[in-house]
Amino acid sequence: IFAVVMAIYGLVVMSLFVPEAGEGMGLMAESIPELFAAFGMGDMGTTLLEFINSYLYGMVLTLFPAIYIMILANRLLARYIANGSMAYLLAAPVTRKQIAISQVVFMIVSLLLMFAFSIALILGTSEIMFPGELEIRPFMYINIGLLGLWFLLAGICFLVSAGICDAGKVNGINAGIIIYSYLIQSVSRISEQVEWLTYITPFSLFDQTGLIEGKSEAWITCAVLY
Repeated sequence: IFAVVMAIYGLVVMSLFVPEAGEGMGLMAESIPELFAAFGMGDMGTTLLEFINSYLYGMVLTLFPAIYIMILANRLLARYIANGSMAYLLAAPVTRKQIAISQVVFMIVSLLLMFAFSIALILGTSEIMFPGELEIRPFMYINIGLLGLWFLLAGICFLVSAGICDAGKVNGINAGIIIYSYLIQSVSRISEQVEWLTYITPFSLFDQTGLIEGKSEAWITCAVLY
């Protein structure tokens, strides 16, 4: 479901990259700059890479997977503990560590599949609609940072799931962490007066523009994510 939603949104966004639509979106962004900036769409740029960086990596490929990770972390561990199924699993000749590692491996593989799907979708669509327009190397740089953000959020959510036996509390805490972090990141983009808020959210470690430009600071924060 999440992959389909991301695919539909991605296809719609990619189809908007035409001069006429770009001019229209630019005028809209100028009329309500705070709203566009909050969702990471303040600078739409002039190239296809800059366009998808603003419209896809600003919200869709960060917030949607974060919600998926939150749900998955709860289902992989906390739900089994809450409904008593973990007791049956531990009655088998396996250790807690083996069970936890198998669930972590599933989460990683699941995210890698979603990651590969997203990249293939964007590359395929761009090549069909705009042959040769997408700069591949900086595009892959952004995705290295994106995967690091996904892994960080997965680690946080899985840690909460492993540490609390109540599935309801796990959902509440993880939802609070993700929503709070994203909202704080959005607010920090609106004005220079609240820009300092970006330092208290993990989303700020994903420096999209810095990765495109090859800035060393962006690669340092990317390493922190991993």
